[in-house]
Amino acid sequence: MLSYLVRRFLLAVLTLFIVTLIVYGLIRFMPGTPLTMAQAAMDPSRKLSAEDVKLLEQAYGLDKPWYVAYFYWMGNVLQGDLGKSFKERRAVTEVIFTRMGPTLLLSGTSLLLTYLISVPIGLFSTVYSGKLIERGVSVVLYFLYSLPSYVAAMLLLYVFYFRLRDTVWQLKPGMVSDGFSLLSLHRQVMDVGWHLILPLFCLTYGSLAYYSRFVKANMEEAIRQDYIRTARAKGVGPVGVIWHHAFRNTLIPFVTLLGLSLPAVLGGAIILEQIFSWPGMGTLFFSSITDRDYPVIMGLTLMYSVLTLAGQLLADVLYAVVDPRVTYS
Repeated sequence: MLSYLVRRFLLAVLTLFIVTLIVYGLIRFMPGTPLTMAQAAMDPSRKLSAEDVKLLEQAYGLDKPWYVAYFYWMGNVLQGDLGKSFKERRAVTEVIFTRMGPTLLLSGTSLLLTYLISVPIGLFSTVYSGKLIERGVSVVLYFLYSLPSYVAAMLLLYVFYFRLRDTVWQLKPGMVSDGFSLLSLHRQVMDVGWHLILPLFCLTYGSLAYYSRFVKANMEEAIRQDYIRTARAKGVGPVGVIWHHAFRNTLIPFVTLLGLSLPAVLGGAIILEQIFSWPGMGTLFFSSITDRDYPVIMGLTLMYSVLTLAGQLLADVLYAVVDPRVTYS
């Protein structure tokens, strides 16, 4: 196992180097620079001198070729410094950390609900496969899966924000209400939960069909195996067959989804966060690209790459946990 982890670590380091190098080159070739963005925000009557332009280029790291600037950035990263945001004039780690909480609240809760709801639905669909009630559940799930989340978000905002304006049922965009700091702790929790309802629903419903059908497909394959027929012949009840025998042997493909879901927890949902004015990571990534905030873009790219590689490694390790037959020695 140790030699396997060492090989995976070395491969991950190489992958991170290639990914960050490519992304750094791409953002440097995007139209517009932090300098042009800063000039656009200045007073039109003010004209920068050549010395000012040169100083700004040095401040933004534009005085060096992109491949040279990349190695300067990588050297700072190895020292634990992701740089400072051009727009917010704060450390990149601080900028990312302030957006991490809202994204974890939204995406983490959504992922937890998805698993808690989809697994029972998948098991239910397996038990009642081919029956009218199972087909009805499948139709509802596929309808939700085919409905784009941004369309549902706009419809829900129209109903709960515009049509129910000035009622107790009104749900406003954003994460908190005006005067949030003046509320008691209990009221603050209730206020955040009230604002969480619509974005959480839109982020969760589409995944239910995919995850539940994934569970059902693996369960149907498992219950056709010989050991399931043997368990039934020994008098094991339906619950025991489904839960203790069939479901345990479908965990290997299931943990793959769990590992690959790790980046999504902190990835945010750009469109939904924009619609609901949710101050998460997706909104930060979008605004950093728009503002050509190179340090923030690279900080987020590095974080997502690390999470993706860690998720894949986690899935491989969980293989050995759920199935003793799997070994990496």
